[in-house]
Amino acid sequence: MINDQTKTNGFILSSVSLGFNTFACLISCIIFLIIIYHLYYNHVKREDKITVVLCGHIYLTILIYSSILISMNIRSILGDLYNQSFDSSWCIFSGYLAIVVLGMLYWNFLNQAFYRFMRIVYSQNRWFQSVKLYIILPIIEIIIISILLCVLIPLNGIIYSPNDYFCNISYMNIPSVLSAMPIVYVCPFCCLLFIYMHITRFIHQQGNIQTLIIKQRQSRDLLVIQRILSIVNLLLILGIPSIVLIIMSLIRGEEHPLLARISYFPVSVSQMGLSIALLFSIPQLKNIVLNLNKTSKVTPVNRTIQGTIQMRTIITTQ
Repeated sequence: MINDQTKTNGFILSSVSLGFNTFACLISCIIFLIIIYHLYYNHVKREDKITVVLCGHIYLTILIYSSILISMNIRSILGDLYNQSFDSSWCIFSGYLAIVVLGMLYWNFLNQAFYRFMRIVYSQNRWFQSVKLYIILPIIEIIIISILLCVLIPLNGIIYSPNDYFCNISYMNIPSVLSAMPIVYVCPFCCLLFIYMHITRFIHQQGNIQTLIIKQRQSRDLLVIQRILSIVNLLLILGIPSIVLIIMSLIRGEEHPLLARISYFPVSVSQMGLSIALLFSIPQLKNIVLNLNKTSKVTPVNRTIQGTIQMRTIITTQ
């Protein structure tokens, strides 16, 4: 059992996290619907379509992950208020799903960088610049991530926390943590770093060989990758306090009663910040979201002009 002060602190953490996650969920839902709207009505330039599709994947992942975190926050609040238990097989599955979706979020950032890597280094290979490829790629990745993270189940890596009233990875279970970290964090981050270094070296080696238009496009792509890398770095930095707390718990051999809530608090903050920061990090996404009203205003005018031309044609024919 935890004392009243610790329970109050946990209630405050869950309540504030609930606000952050709700904000991230709403923003990501709005932007995702805007992306779907533009893609459906073909308002996106052909050369920008892949970038916008990849952004749609990221915002859909944020939406799903924020919804899972909201569910955790609500269970924690209800547990603090009414001492209600939520231990069930569904709880274990939701804890497993949270790890899978978090991993998918980092892999979606890698997909955005991978596309720009192929567009710069292998610009002649059209297959790697196909929209269908980047629609299918996240589906393949989430299947692979789900299979690889299944090892957490036999390792008893996902457990119910009676102090937090939700299921989460067991931080004291070292084999589980070591199994999940390379898949969720280490591999996508290392690949992002490799892509950035390779593109930087490639552009430097090209020198003045490329035309001005291609060099400008490469510079824009490199800038976007720099921003993506900065966002991923920020997400990792926000997790440092949790890592320190986990290491301290391992050294003492005793888990802090609010370890899970404390570790998820910076994640909630990052989800809220990410839903906004990403909008201003990718120019194509910023253009379609901020120009939504302009698009709505232009469409009726275009229809009016088309109607006028048709009427003139009919009159002339007669």
